[in-house]
Amino acid sequence: MPPRDAEDEFREIKREIIESRGLVIKTHNATNALAADVKAVARRQAAYERRLTVNSAVAYVLFTALTFGGLKLWLDASVRERTSENHGLQQQIDRLRQENSTLQRERDERAQLETRALTFYDLIREGKRQEAVEAWTSLRRERLPSAEAAFFQDSVDRFRTDLSVSAYERGLEHARLARYVQANESFEEAVRLREDAAHIPRVKLAQGDALRHLGRHREAIVVLQTVADGPDSDAADDALFTIARCQADLNQYPEARTTLRTLVRRFPYGSMAQEARQTLVNLSLPDGVRRFR
Repeated sequence: MPPRDAEDEFREIKREIIESRGLVIKTHNATNALAADVKAVARRQAAYERRLTVNSAVAYVLFTALTFGGLKLWLDASVRERTSENHGLQQQIDRLRQENSTLQRERDERAQLETRALTFYDLIREGKRQEAVEAWTSLRRERLPSAEAAFFQDSVDRFRTDLSVSAYERGLEHARLARYVQANESFEEAVRLREDAAHIPRVKLAQGDALRHLGRHREAIVVLQTVADGPDSDAADDALFTIARCQADLNQYPEARTTLRTLVRRFPYGSMAQEARQTLVNLSLPDGVRRFR
């Protein structure tokens, strides 16, 4: 090989070596740059993963909080609804218990009332007048059926009339024996038992006479005045005559004469008219001569 060719080949080799070294340097620099880029990418990836983890945790926490919050709100609403429903049911139960208690009490009272009514009916059927009248005093305030109450009232009224007549007859017997205190008590009982009965004017007439004999003339006049002002004309003239006698006993002769004139004017043909005229004449005589027939 010529020396010239050897030198050119050597330079070629040297050039290739230089190029190879430059290529190695470039490769090394590229590798370093790539490594730096990889590290940067790795750092960014790690930061991204950390942000993703934090975001996921926050999202999980928020989701959990919202889930439990919604669940709590639903549970609270359900509890309030159930509580309100239970309260309404409890009120309904209490009302039903009260109604049941009221019905039970009314049933018991009705059973007791029926028992008392049957006992009272037995008194009526057996003719126990005094016991029936006393029992009716309390039984009449009860809520009896209208027909039953009317039947009992009629029976009691009949018994009261009978008892009143019996008391009147006892009073007459006491008066006949001059027991005027007992007579007045019997007459008062007769009036108390049946004040609106047809025989009551005669009872008050007899009571007024008994009071006059007891010296209670003013009380007698009050009792007799109700008879004189009443509708029973047969008893009214007798009442006026007895009033005049009471007034004369009290030395109230002008009042006695006025009463007798009223008797004659109201009942000119009554049973007491003639005697009233004669008595009026006697009361018109001077003092010491006048007297009541």
